[in-house]
This record gives sequence, structure tokens and C-alpha cells, in this order.
Amino acid sequence: MSGIDLDAFIHTHGQLLAEVRDLSEERAKWKPAPQIWSVQEVVSHLVDHSFVISFRIRDILAGTAARLPAFDQDAWVSGQRSNEGRLSDILDAFQAILEYNSLLIGRLSEEELEKSGINFKGEPVSVKAIVQGFIRHVHGHLGQIERIKQASALALGNA
Repeated sequence: MSGIDLDAFIHTHGQLLAEVRDLSEERAKWKPAPQIWSVQEVVSHLVDHSFVISFRIRDILAGTAARLPAFDQDAWVSGQRSNEGRLSDILDAFQAILEYNSLLIGRLSEEELEKSGINFKGEPVSVKAIVQGFIRHVHGHLGQIERIKQASALALGNA
């Protein structure tokens, strides 16, 4: 299975755990501004993104001709009131979806990884590109989490 680092995909959960380790509930839910996500909302967004890529991958493998769906990430996060839940539950959901998707991805042949669909922008995208993009997406949000943590430490002290 060349081209996909399944370990990097699975390791995104451990990276998230390391980033939020020892974060108090107050700091996990702290928002620098009403329209800016908290750490907990960022993690919730990653679960949402996991759902979306799960659907996209399965739709491609099924040979569906429909465009792959987009989603309004801000509306999803606010609509589900992500900051009212528990970070541990959100992390558990992320891990469960990640592990389930990794089982599927691990079974795919190189030919299946190269199968593609049309994204919401009208561009072809392969299963492989979706998985690689997800890993990059998580890494980008790890940086965002770090920035929010630093800002919350200044605003709240070491709460």
C-alpha cells in the first residue's frame, strides 16, 4: 500500500491526546472570541471531518457518480453545541472512527486507493488523497490547538 502512511493516519489520535493532555475543562472550552473555536470545538470539528471523509471514501469505493459533499464546518460545530459536551467523549469518538476507517483503508489495494470521485469544487480526488489530506488537516489543527492553549494560558493563568 504505497503512498499512504497508515501509521501516520492512526497516530493522529495520539497526537491529539498529547496536545490536550492535562488541559482543564475551563481551558478546553475557553474561546478567544465568540466566533473563534475553543480547543474542544476544534477536536469536535475533527470528528465531524472524520464523518465526512468516511462518507467520501465509501462513496468513491461504491462508484457513485454524485459529487462528494462539502459541509459548513462552523455551522456543524455551533449547531451541535460542541462546547457543552465532554472532551473525553469527543476524543473517544475520534479514536473509534479513526480505527474503523483504518481497517477499511488497510484492506484496500493500490488500485482502490487510486479510485476517485469529484469533490464539491468539481475536481477529481482519490481515496489516497483524501486520507493524506486528512492527516495534513489534523496537523494543521494541532497548531491551532497549541495557539488557543497559549492564548488561554495568558487569559486564564494555569487554570
